[in-house]
Amino acid sequence: MSPGRDLAVIGLGYAGLPLAEAACRSGLRTRGFDVDDAVVATLAAGRSHVAGVSDADVAAMLDSGFTASADPARLGAADTVVICVPTGLTADRVPDLGPLRAACATLGDRLRPGTLVVLESTSFPGTTEEVVLPILERRSGLRAGEDFYLAFAPERIDPGNTRFGLADTPKVIGGYTPLCAKYCATFYSRFVDSVVVARGTREAELAKLLENTYRFVNIALVNEFAGYCATTGIDVWDVVHCAGTKPFGFASFTPGPGVGGHCIPVDPVYLTTRAGQDGFTFSLVEAAAQVNEGLPVRVVDRAETLLGDLRGASVLLLGVTYKADVPDVRESPARPIAAQLLARGAEVAYHDPYASGFEVAGRSLREETDACAAAAAADLTILLQDHRKYDLAALVNSARLLLDTRGKAAGCRVRVL
Repeated sequence: MSPGRDLAVIGLGYAGLPLAEAACRSGLRTRGFDVDDAVVATLAAGRSHVAGVSDADVAAMLDSGFTASADPARLGAADTVVICVPTGLTADRVPDLGPLRAACATLGDRLRPGTLVVLESTSFPGTTEEVVLPILERRSGLRAGEDFYLAFAPERIDPGNTRFGLADTPKVIGGYTPLCAKYCATFYSRFVDSVVVARGTREAELAKLLENTYRFVNIALVNEFAGYCATTGIDVWDVVHCAGTKPFGFASFTPGPGVGGHCIPVDPVYLTTRAGQDGFTFSLVEAAAQVNEGLPVRVVDRAETLLGDLRGASVLLLGVTYKADVPDVRESPARPIAAQLLARGAEVAYHDPYASGFEVAGRSLREETDACAAAAAADLTILLQDHRKYDLAALVNSARLLLDTRGKAAGCRVRVL
């Protein structure tokens, strides 16, 4: 047996759809499965809902034979199945493997001998062998490593990154057995330039958590530097620029209003939760979490200092997505910032060229369509996300007062954290 040419992707979000698109381009017969009927309908109509995959890409996928469906019956016809479902946090901010367990149960009921199953969803070490494997074996009656093949290959999608994409980002894979790893590596080699084989599934799982925890900790570090610089009158942006000129031993991170997205605020929770179950404490990661979770309050405290009193003040938030030039608002720091502003009595509106509709605690914020006009009317404008579509010079000239959390604006009406 070797991985065949029929692929099914479970979960057609920010990781699953780019994977399906790359597989279609490589000539694999690809179908997608998603429980969201709206996602299925959007793709069937030739439209993309994911940044980095255009409508033209979806049209090309459909022309190649790609189909999206909410019918799980079609999973059983695939030679390879890749699971790309969300692994987020519950309302209590603990790992939520509900969608993953449901996907495994759905697949297990239809799993055929000889199928390669790959998990791409980020999770704690042990997930593939302790969560996915038992469900698949119990529901199918098949044995992993003998009747079907199992591996973990973490997604490394970076939305908005125009330099590195799926094909030229090395793919880490870890197999349940050496043969599982071999089949998994063969599969990805069809559309990824470089495949890195880990010793096993746990090593591959933990590698992904290390990548994003590294960023989480360094974001906290540079934001603590920013706090220190603010108390001493030192220009933190110049500090970061100077340190960043070193050609070795230093990776540059910049201050901001907080962490957001599908990975950075989430993955460290998966790491520390599992570590606690294993009797280990990541003291540095927990300290970083305290810093990062306090950043939105720091932004609002600074706003209150600038205005004297937030009660009745009009505040405009510029950019509410978690990252520049992407439409994703998951875990965006704009949400706790807006909540804090509202709690202190401010009237809050927002402008974002990528986000239409933004809710905070069940309340929809007023959306402005003209950024400069809104900035001229607001008592304070807070730049949270420096989208390329923003004309910062025009915004600075329009705003009564602008709090820049990104170090991008300049002028007599500009203040920094």
